[in-house]
Amino acid sequence: MKKYYYFLLIIFATSCQVTETLRLNEDGSGSLEIVELRDEHSYMQLVKEEYSKEDVYKDTTFYFKDYYTKYAETFNRTGKDDQDAYYKYADVKVHQKKSSYEKEFKTTLEKKKKKVSDLVDLYKAENYADDIKFNYSLAAEEHYYKVSYNYKGDCFNRNVKITDSTHFKKDSDDVERLKNYYKGHNITQSFVLDYHFPRKIKSVSNPSAKISADKNSLKLNFLLSDCLQNPEITSLEVILESEQVD
Repeated sequence: MKKYYYFLLIIFATSCQVTETLRLNEDGSGSLEIVELRDEHSYMQLVKEEYSKEDVYKDTTFYFKDYYTKYAETFNRTGKDDQDAYYKYADVKVHQKKSSYEKEFKTTLEKKKKKVSDLVDLYKAENYADDIKFNYSLAAEEHYYKVSYNYKGDCFNRNVKITDSTHFKKDSDDVERLKNYYKGHNITQSFVLDYHFPRKIKSVSNPSAKISADKNSLKLNFLLSDCLQNPEITSLEVILESEQVD
């Protein structure tokens, strides 16, 4: 069984910068992009002399649905409920670049939908791809929260819900231990929401949000460790100015 703890360890050990960019259209359609970028200066502090020994190059782009055929033998053995969950990710585009020569380690996930409420939780996409590849059951996953989006009238919501309180408590404690372990290191571990709207922003539920001069976009910055220990702090409600009717 894969342990979510190891994912957290990788996040800390690689000093990740995560940016979630959402573009919302007036008709309710939208696109979502998540970029995970390794901060090289921070990573070098942690691995020290091992940094110069890295020897890897990978630059690949694929769609999630490619895994249905690439790993058909395992996918076809997957239960119907799991397959139905995977099908929702079919048109997720993934670009992975790992280059020790260019010192760039970056993963980009993208998805577009006619209704923003139909956007899937992209944070699960890489884990789900591994589940297909290695024939893991989704029941073995230890995700403890779910991210969803909604846009109705003048109101947009990013909703984060704890789905497993037991794993939430366990992983929150794991993160605290990791924070103590890396105390004293000046590492980058940021999480940024970068949202763009079709109309001017009237109000935002989080007072820390930085609204652009034209009031059509906002940015919100968090420490990644804080988000992992309390995912619900990234929930957001944005009220837009009413649409002008001629």
